[in-house]
Amino acid sequence: MHDHRRIGRDLDLFDTDPLIGSGLPYWLPDGAAVRHALEDYIRTAEQRAGYRHVYSPVLAKRELYEISGHWSHYRDDMFPPMDLGADQVVLRPSLCPHHALIYRSRGRSYRELPLRIAELGGMYRSELSGALGGLTRVRAVQLNDAHIFCAPDQVADEARAALEMIRRAYAALGITRARYRLSLPGPGGKYVAAPDLWRRATALLTEVLDRSGLPYEAVAGEAAFYGPKIDVQVADHAGRESTLSTVQVDFHQPERFGLHYTGADGAEHRPVMVHRSVIGSVERAVAHLIEQHGGAFPAWLAPTQLVVLPVSDAEQDGAAALVRRCADLGLRAATSGPERGSLGARIRAERLVPYQAVIGAREAADDLLSLRLRDGRRLGPRPAADVLTGIGAGIRAHSPELWDGAAAA
Repeated sequence: MHDHRRIGRDLDLFDTDPLIGSGLPYWLPDGAAVRHALEDYIRTAEQRAGYRHVYSPVLAKRELYEISGHWSHYRDDMFPPMDLGADQVVLRPSLCPHHALIYRSRGRSYRELPLRIAELGGMYRSELSGALGGLTRVRAVQLNDAHIFCAPDQVADEARAALEMIRRAYAALGITRARYRLSLPGPGGKYVAAPDLWRRATALLTEVLDRSGLPYEAVAGEAAFYGPKIDVQVADHAGRESTLSTVQVDFHQPERFGLHYTGADGAEHRPVMVHRSVIGSVERAVAHLIEQHGGAFPAWLAPTQLVVLPVSDAEQDGAAALVRRCADLGLRAATSGPERGSLGARIRAERLVPYQAVIGAREAADDLLSLRLRDGRRLGPRPAADVLTGIGAGIRAHSPELWDGAAAA
């Protein structure tokens, strides 16, 4: 079975150090390459879907979280306040209060809605030491977060569009979902006391799931403190479930922050806040991808997309030139030369790399590449430009296929 902690360290993707602290992993160059590719994919997908990206600070006054409800309902998962002059500031446990203030910073008209605000931003959770594990449970989280401010009659369409974004991302990433879960409130005082708002939000999400024809299970006790949510569940190598993606409907925070927009009738109306995360925590997403693929990432996500294998020292200069050529094309490439062993040994050592280009005397003389694909297929000598064009096209399309129409050797 694939354990992301072992694989991540074996492949030099991430590590930890006691001087940094538990639940605070750092990313090594290959892991950072995976993370950058994932973040670039998400930003581009959001831009195409009409989201506007923002940056907001990871600190705020305690008062902000008192207004949002985090302080009263979520305090045990937050780091203690820090005194800063006459103020107390807190590491944020969520991005939604900041985005509510960004919405509130300007007068808004119904013509601007839906207003989609997105951010890949840091947040912090005071997780207990016993709950921490690799990248799945950490204390510093990079969250793929977005908030859609919309009129009530726009909520269902926005939630359905968010679920479609999640579906497309899972196809590109090769992620298999375990199930959809409608997360509802349970008994106890951890939820805001607003029965009518809960009923309205639950009815909207139930309608979205039913009309989308998606199978789901309703589970009490798994809602956010401010509203119900659709959770997309995935399972790890041991069969343990976790939430990777989510769509939430929130009537609570727009009311708490006094958000409004001017309607076509000239009167003020309250927007609805749809929380949406395509991949959730970047850390948890990468952990799941490591386990799902055993380190053999989709080509567009792989830290090294093409490894160049010169047969002998005579082809070393040509291999280095090819790597530079790949860099100019936006491909992540590296060489593995004869100093690392026989050609067969190097091919085996680089078995997780999607593409292996062998350069012998003929290839070097005629600017050809003989390509080996990770799935065992081979392409005979072809013009290097054609091979690089084919690889680049698949990567730009975020295709799960290594090569369209490649024939086996």
